[in-house]
Amino acid sequence: MGCVSRAAEETNRRMLRARDAMDRAYAQPLDVPALARIAHVSQAHFTRTFRATFGETPHRYLQRRRVERAMFLLRESDRSVTDICFEVGFGSPGTFSRTFRDIVGTSPRAYRGQATAVDVPTCFAKAWMRPRA
Repeated sequence: MGCVSRAAEETNRRMLRARDAMDRAYAQPLDVPALARIAHVSQAHFTRTFRATFGETPHRYLQRRRVERAMFLLRESDRSVTDICFEVGFGSPGTFSRTFRDIVGTSPRAYRGQATAVDVPTCFAKAWMRPRA
């Protein structure tokens, strides 16, 4: 029947623990060594296993999470793109703009110009607005 071994279950728990930490503290300076410590595994094992479990590297997941938050702030606030860049955890506006464009397909300024706050249930808006990996 699709039973998961105890070892696989424990590995999944460890990866979820690290991913949850990224979701909670996405704006903090998180790196692979810190995340591997949270998961209680080596750095190399963490990166390999995270990618196998979630389909993307820890770095890319964290970038996407930060961009998702930036998308919300760009839609819902009038704060500057630079302020948003630093609030969501990017170290420079150039890296933020490049990463945002890679994930969303447009610059943060262009996204803000196109995006409007939608009056639909949050779960639908999140699903519709979620950037593709």
